[in-house]
Amino acid sequence: MEDYHKPDQQTVQALRNIANRLRINSIKATTAAGSGHPTSCCSVAEIMSVLYFHTMKYRPEDPRNFNSDRFVLSKGHAAPALYSMWVETGFLKESELLNLCQGLGVACGMAYTGKYFDKSSYRVYCLLGDGEMSEGAVWEAMSFASHYQLDNLVAIMDINRLGQSDSAPLQHHVEKYQKRCEAFGWHAIVVDGHSVEELCKALSQPRHQPTAIIAKTIKGKGIPAAEDKLGWHAKPLPKDMAEMVMKDLQSRIMNSSKHLYPLAPVEDSPPVSLRNIRMPSAPSYKAGEKIATRKAYGMALAKLGRYNERVVALDGDTNNLTYSEIFKNEHPNRFVECYIAQQNMVSVAMGCAARERNVVFASTLASFFTRAYDQLRMAAISESSINLCGSHCGLSTGEEGPTLMGLEDVAMFRALPTATIFSPCDGVSTEKAVELAASTKGVCYIRTSRQDCSIIYNSNEDFHVGQAKVVYQSKEDQVTVVAAGVTLHEAMAAAEQLKKERISVRVIDPFTIKPLDVKTIIDHTRATRGRILTVEDHYYEGGLGEAVSSSMVNESGFNLHRLAVSHVPRSGKPQELLKIYGIDRDSITQAVRKMLSSSTNAK
Repeated sequence: MEDYHKPDQQTVQALRNIANRLRINSIKATTAAGSGHPTSCCSVAEIMSVLYFHTMKYRPEDPRNFNSDRFVLSKGHAAPALYSMWVETGFLKESELLNLCQGLGVACGMAYTGKYFDKSSYRVYCLLGDGEMSEGAVWEAMSFASHYQLDNLVAIMDINRLGQSDSAPLQHHVEKYQKRCEAFGWHAIVVDGHSVEELCKALSQPRHQPTAIIAKTIKGKGIPAAEDKLGWHAKPLPKDMAEMVMKDLQSRIMNSSKHLYPLAPVEDSPPVSLRNIRMPSAPSYKAGEKIATRKAYGMALAKLGRYNERVVALDGDTNNLTYSEIFKNEHPNRFVECYIAQQNMVSVAMGCAARERNVVFASTLASFFTRAYDQLRMAAISESSINLCGSHCGLSTGEEGPTLMGLEDVAMFRALPTATIFSPCDGVSTEKAVELAASTKGVCYIRTSRQDCSIIYNSNEDFHVGQAKVVYQSKEDQVTVVAAGVTLHEAMAAAEQLKKERISVRVIDPFTIKPLDVKTIIDHTRATRGRILTVEDHYYEGGLGEAVSSSMVNESGFNLHRLAVSHVPRSGKPQELLKIYGIDRDSITQAVRKMLSSSTNAK
C-alpha cells in the first residue's frame, strides 16, 4: 500500500469549499422542491467532498464505467447531497438539480464481485446513517463482509445523533459504534466527520479487512437554527431562511487557485457481456420420468453455469433443499453462501448484478423470502435484474408444517411492478424458466416444489414469458381449468377421471403467473361456455385465482370458480394436505360437477 500523503493546505481548503457548495446546493434543491432532508445532507458534506475529490477513483463523464470505484448511498435522505456532488463533478447541470422531487448489503455484493469475480482493484464505499444502524439488515451485511474478508469495502457511518422523531439510541457515543463494528470483524476508525484532514487520513489507511469510518457529525451543520436540534428532520428551509443561510455559507468559501479532479480508475476490470445467455442444449428429460421442480432448478442452474462464466448462485444455507448445491459442487468459485440472512442475500444479489457484471440466481425456501420484502421492493424500485428461486412452495413441505410452506409468495411477487413469476410444473418447464429468467429484465421469481412430478412436456417444447400452454383439450370441453405447478398434475388427473364420466375439461398451464397469458385463457374459456376453474397451491389472496379474476373484470358471460388454500394448514403428507385443503384431483372433479350442475339448474 502507498504511504499516506497529508493533503496540502490548498487541497484542504478546496475540499472545504466543495463541502460548503454541497450544502448550498442541497438547501437550494430541497427548498425549490418543497421536500427533502437538508439537515441530513449538511452533516455529510465533508464526507462526500473527500470521497469524491480525494479518495475515489472514477470517471465522472462515465458513471457506469466498470473500472471505477463504487459508491452506495445507503443513507437515502442524503440523496440531494449525492446529486449536488454530481453537479460538482460536472456530470449534472445545476438547473437539473432543481428537479428534485439498504445499501450496505448491496455494497457487499459489489465488493464481493470486485474481489472474487472481477479480481479487480476498484473499491466500494457505502455511506450509512446512524438511524439505519438499528436495522438488523445492516448487521447481516457487516457479518457477511467480515466473513468474506471484503477488504475492498469501506462503510462510512454518519453519526449525526438525531433521527426522525428522537435521538438515535447511541447518540454521539462513537466508541460504542466502534466496539460493535470491531466485534463484527471490521477495522473501525473514529473521526471528526467535519474534519477534511481526518477524513483524508482515515480513507487512505491500508486495509486488510472491511473498514468502518465512524464519523461524528452535526446534523444540520452550517444551518445555525437547525444544528444538532430536533424538529428539523425532513423539513426544507423556508425561502427567506434558505437565502440567508446560503449567503452565509457562500461567505465561507475561500478563494483557492487549486481545482480538484477525481482520480482516474485503474483499468483492470475484465469486459463482460451478458448477451445471449442460453442453454447449450434442450432438456434431456423423458416423458413419464419423475423429478421435483426444485431439483430440476438446481440441475438447470448448473447447466447454465457450465457454459456462461458470469452466472453466479447465492443461497441462504438451504442449498441441499433448493438443490443449488448442484451448482455449488460444479462451480464452487461462483457460489456465494449467504447463510440464514435472507434480507442480506437479496441485497448482495442486487450488488452482484449491478452494472450488468453477473447473471445472479439466489435461492431459499419460498416462505423465507417474506423476510426480505423490503429488499425485494427496493430491487424493483432500483430496476435491478435479479433471479430468485423459492422452493418448498405451497403444501408440498408436508410434514415440516405451515411455517415452511410458501403460501403467500405469489401475492408478494405479483405486487412488485417489475416482477416476472414463473410457476413451472415439470423438469422441462423448470429448465426453460431458468433459461428465460437469465435474459429477462427485472425481478424474476421461480416457484418450485418439494415432491416429484411427472415430465409432461417434450424436450423440444418452446416456452416464452407470458405464454400459456393448453395441456389437455377436446372439442367437447365444458370447463376450462387453469392450474400451475403441483396442481396442474392434479387437474390433468381430474380431467382423466371426469373423462370416464363423459365430462370433458380443458386444462391450461399458465407457465408465468405474471405476466399472465390473458388472451389464451379468455379464448379457451369462451370455447367452454365461459366456465373457468382456477386451482392453486397458495392462499386465496393474491394468487393465480385473483390474477385470472382481475384479467376478466371487463369481460362478460364468465362463470369463475376458484380453489385455493383457505386457512393456515397443519402438518401432514403432501397428498393428504392437497385433499384436506381442497386442491387435489377429487376436489377438482367435485368443483367441475358442481359448476355443470348449477349451470344446468339455472337453465
